[in-house]
Amino acid sequence: MDLVNKLVAQGQFRVLKVPLGFIKALQWFFAIFAFSTCGSYSGMFRMAVECKNRTESDLSIEVEFEYPFRLHQVYFDAPTCRGGNTERLFLVGDYSSSAEFFVTIGVFGFLYSTAALSIYVFFYEKYKENNKGPLIDLGVTAVFSFMWLVSSAAWAKGLSDVKTATDPDEVVTLISACEVEGNSCREVHDPVMSGLNTSVAFGFINLILWVGNLWFVFKETGIIAPFMRAPPPQEKAAAPEAYEQDPYAGNQGGYQPEYSQQGYNQEAEFGQGYSQQGAPTSFSNQM
Repeated sequence: MDLVNKLVAQGQFRVLKVPLGFIKALQWFFAIFAFSTCGSYSGMFRMAVECKNRTESDLSIEVEFEYPFRLHQVYFDAPTCRGGNTERLFLVGDYSSSAEFFVTIGVFGFLYSTAALSIYVFFYEKYKENNKGPLIDLGVTAVFSFMWLVSSAAWAKGLSDVKTATDPDEVVTLISACEVEGNSCREVHDPVMSGLNTSVAFGFINLILWVGNLWFVFKETGIIAPFMRAPPPQEKAAAPEAYEQDPYAGNQGGYQPEYSQQGYNQEAEFGQGYSQQGAPTSFSNQM
């Protein structure tokens, strides 16, 4: 228990919020639905054979079938309308190969998704070490993408054949009494195939998830890193030397008049002499 608590405490559950871990969780989830909806299926259809002699009729012939759809082993008893005798008939076809292949890919996809999620959460640093983990993950993801494509397409074709082989309108053609004039055969209940249709849909959803996850696993490998680096910043060109110095800075003195203290003193003395000699003191002195 202490080991479990320690692992939970050290777990990096934030990886489930990024596309790498989030899509892997979706793969785990949809893989369960894919193999469970197919592997747990069982169906039934019902027919009625009405003989000319009503006492020999059988109005409820029930035929059951299930995964892995070896229909050639499924049989039922139908009246011959001849003295109360019955005949044993078998359905046609063996579609176990495509169904079992689909379920197998679903189970292994679920197991690998579980292991990958555990490594992402508890051993992410070792996963990134030496880049081996992402490369292995990329290879396995590519293989599963191809397998989901093949298995989903094969099971879609197999399901179409299963629907045809279990169609009551087709099965009644196997009953010899239905070919005799005066006897009538009809279907009473069709098999419910919604679960199998869902399994095919989940198969192609898994295909989309695994193919889409290839990009995010590829980014973890670091192969694309050198191609995603930003270009180095360009250095600004140095300003011309002629503009570095102010051409007016050294010549400001040439444009300013030089007023020395001596010049101002001379003007002051000149003004003082003018006031003393140039202006007459009185009218009598002028005379």
